[in-house]
Amino acid sequence: MGTKERRAREKVETRDLILAAAREMFASDGVEAVTMRAIADRIEYTPTALYHHFPSKQALLTELCERDFASLAQHFRGKPVPADPIERLYGIGDAYLQFAVEHPAQYRFMFMTVLPPLEHAEGFVEETREDPERNAYLVLRAACEAVIKTGRLRPEYQDPDQVAQIFWSMTHGLISLQIVKHSQEFVTWRDLRETVGVASRTLMNGFLREP
Repeated sequence: MGTKERRAREKVETRDLILAAAREMFASDGVEAVTMRAIADRIEYTPTALYHHFPSKQALLTELCERDFASLAQHFRGKPVPADPIERLYGIGDAYLQFAVEHPAQYRFMFMTVLPPLEHAEGFVEETREDPERNAYLVLRAACEAVIKTGRLRPEYQDPDQVAQIFWSMTHGLISLQIVKHSQEFVTWRDLRETVGVASRTLMNGFLREP
C-alpha cells in the first residue's frame, strides 16, 4: 500500500472514530450538551484536528444521521421478503428489532435522541425521500400498502402511512422501554423478540376484517 492509499485509509478510520464517539455522547448526554471540544477530549484529539475532518458540530451531526439511517435501510434490504404482505410486515418488525439489538448506540441516537434541524446537501432530502434503498420508512410503508390492497383490513384502516406509523410506534415503544428500564428491579421483562411478535399479531388482529 502506497503513502497516498495509507493516508486515505487513516483519514477514513479517524472519521469513523470521531463519529462513533460523537454518537455515544449525543445519545447519552443530548446533542445540545455535547461540544466539539468534548468529542475531541473523548478520543484524545485536539479540537483543531477534529475541525480538520468536520468544520462544525452541525456537519458532524448531519453526516452521522445520514450514515446511520442509510445503514438501517441497508439492513432491511438484506432480509428475505415473504410473499404474504402480512408476514412481510411482521418480518420488518423483527428486522427493526434486530437492528436495535445489534446496533444499540445507533438505535439510541437515531430514535431516542432529540435532534436539531439538519443541514443536508442541496437535493439530498428530495433524492432520499423516495428511495427505499436509503429511506427505511418506505419499506415499512410499502408493506402496509400491500396489506391494505389485499382487502383484508377494516375500512377505517386504509391509510398506509397511518398503519405504518402505528406499527412503528408499537415496536419502538417496546424496544425503547426495555432500553431505558432494563435494570428496573420491579419488572420481570419477557423476551423482547417474543413480546414484539405477540404485540404485532395482536395489533394486526384488530386491523383485520371480521371473518
